Amino acid sequence: MQGYHVGRKAGWDCHGLPVELAVEKELGFNGKKDIEAFGIAEFNAKCRESVTRHTDAFAELTTRMGYWVDLDDAYRTMDPEYVDSVWWSLKEIFNKDLLVQDHRVAPWCPRCGTGLSDHELAQGYETVVDPSVFVRFPLTSGPLAGEAALLVWTTTPWTLVSNTAVAAHPEVRYVVATNGEEKLVVAEPLVEKALGEGWEVTGQSFTGAEMERWTYERPFTLVDFPAEAHYVVNAEYVTTEDGTGLVHQSPAFGADDLVVCRSYGLPVVNPVRPDGTFEEDLPWSAASSSRRPTRRSPRTWTRGASSSAMSRTSTATRTAGAATRRCSTTRSRRGTSVRRPSRTACSRRTRRPTGSRTRSRTAASATG
Repeated sequence: MQGYHVGRKAGWDCHGLPVELAVEKELGFNGKKDIEAFGIAEFNAKCRESVTRHTDAFAELTTRMGYWVDLDDAYRTMDPEYVDSVWWSLKEIFNKDLLVQDHRVAPWCPRCGTGLSDHELAQGYETVVDPSVFVRFPLTSGPLAGEAALLVWTTTPWTLVSNTAVAAHPEVRYVVATNGEEKLVVAEPLVEKALGEGWEVTGQSFTGAEMERWTYERPFTLVDFPAEAHYVVNAEYVTTEDGTGLVHQSPAFGADDLVVCRSYGLPVVNPVRPDGTFEEDLPWSAASSSRRPTRRSPRTWTRGASSSAMSRTSTATRTAGAATRRCSTTRSRRGTSVRRPSRTACSRRTRRPTGSRTRSRTAASATG
């Protein structure tokens, strides 16, 4: 209408994990190693043939719908010309100094060894039961150093290996509670819910803002940290709905964790490999005889502060980089069910040990 002609060019989106999974199924493959053994070039050729298999049906449907688009001169995202245009665009962005390399938390499929899009992640979910734990982090600085421990609740025990900080809400009041044998720091509104019977408040209390930068002893010393870490940080997203009001931070595996830890200049440490196993130098890596912890510290690795605390379930406060820090849950006496990606999304069922107090989040990792 303005005197210009804009071609209505059709396009075929040929890339995507679903295509690869469909071809894997046709060939009877069960992972990335089978593809590499078959040959990447040969596998790509099979995928190209697969995406063009039903183009005639799509073209016919487009015409019947009366959708006005040029199907005779359509582009395909798998064509070299299209790929070149993407690289050209990326180069232009780089030349203008608009491209940076950084970490981003995203859904990850350990079977396929690749990231998942939100669409792929949303293709299906299954309900599973995963363990959660309460962990004591003995304080090493501040007025309670050597006297009390932070009681932290986490729904992803496997990320404790790379614990980087503990988040407290700056405006929440935290109290010291004792059972006559030890002292624990928890959010005031959660004392009874987290600790159960047999615990009394000592009268000592601090706001999260007052606790900022108190250092503690991390639960595991299995990985090196390139910079100072392991202290209390402040985060507005911390709630007192469940847990203890103190949130374990592992920035390589949580979107909120990454934002908070980055604001403090904390490092991103990721000891998990693309196949979902720990690095070989860790005691329970895939190369060792067991993938789960072979030893526990009774002071820091525990399922609850008391037997009554162990028997309760509560709402999730952590998530995966896939989504957010919340997941849909249903309560049960034995554990808490959580929504996880089903095999529709990545064709793999992840098995994890079950426990009396349970919840988890979608697997995620930090990618560069």
